[in-house]
Amino acid sequence: MPRKAPRSLLFLLTASLALTGCEVVDAGDPGQDSGSGSGASSTSAEEAKEAKTQLDALTVAKAATMKGYSREKFPHWRDAGSNCDVRDTVLERDGKNVKLSGCNVVAGTWNSIYDDQVIDSPTKVDIDHMVPLAAAWRSGAAKWDDDKRGDFANDLDRPQLIAVSATSNRSKGDQDPSTWKPPAESVWCEYAVDWITVKSYWKLSVTDKEKSALDDMLRTC
Repeated sequence: MPRKAPRSLLFLLTASLALTGCEVVDAGDPGQDSGSGSGASSTSAEEAKEAKTQLDALTVAKAATMKGYSREKFPHWRDAGSNCDVRDTVLERDGKNVKLSGCNVVAGTWNSIYDDQVIDSPTKVDIDHMVPLAAAWRSGAAKWDDDKRGDFANDLDRPQLIAVSATSNRSKGDQDPSTWKPPAESVWCEYAVDWITVKSYWKLSVTDKEKSALDDMLRTC
């Protein structure tokens, strides 16, 4: 699973896009491996070890109720430049041979690492929240205000947002790893590391079954 670009890089990217106007332009190859189709894990042993330490430090608790939940309480997608938003930022970051109209992504190819599908249109791509919004609600986000939930829903600094096939994203829904794992087992290690990274940063809890499933996935690293 591709690592997310640092804030400074995304700022420069957004600033440059704002100057392109509305003509269709080739965004070039960002040089990432998300479209390689190799399915190989890029997670190091050190990252996996750190993730295990973070997992053991997470609070284990029963999932809270969905009372009061709505997606509107996690405002997204935020503006990220002239007439574009966080969705376009992720599409450009994760795609290959991306073309832009202004800073809106209008063409390219994307490798959905969850199911190893190659997608040839941005309209067929979903932007997945690694930790789904409803799952976050059940594990602590219900206590946040809307501003903090918006920060979570638009988080480009952690591995929280990834371009995947609509099929895999909708199959996943709001499930955690105890009930849903990517069909492509080759990415289980990275999926677990990224899930733990997000939950650790945002101080969200895990259930017993979720922790057990994450432990099992880390053993594939």
